[in-house]
Amino acid sequence: MIEDDIRILLDKLCSKTRRNYSESLRQYKLHVGQEHALFQLWLEEGMTQLELSQRMGCEPPTITNMIKKLEEYGLLYRKRDPEDGRVSRVYLTSEGRALQEPVQELWRMQQEKMLEDILPEERLLLRRLMQKMLDNIS
Repeated sequence: MIEDDIRILLDKLCSKTRRNYSESLRQYKLHVGQEHALFQLWLEEGMTQLELSQRMGCEPPTITNMIKKLEEYGLLYRKRDPEDGRVSRVYLTSEGRALQEPVQELWRMQQEKMLEDILPEERLLLRRLMQKMLDNIS
């Protein structure tokens, strides 16, 4: 059945993509997912851990553990909110900011490899179909 073929292909694509990203991110001592936390902070520093978990679609304990690791790596730090001491806000260190360009270049290269030999109009259709699939399961 075609639906089974699509499901299997999606599963293989996700697994292979994750493996490729994982191997590429090792050079920066990052694990898959951690670069997405950094990405959110490249867009807007000073978010709370809850805001970060909501933007990433992760559970708060997952983000807490991720932030601890990235803090240990020296890529970000937490600082108490001056108006509400119960809340910590997350900021990048200079080392965390310095990873923006190389990580985004890695993303670009991985995506270009994945989309090689796919025509622009096919890419638009693929994007539209993937968005529809995501909407269907959300």
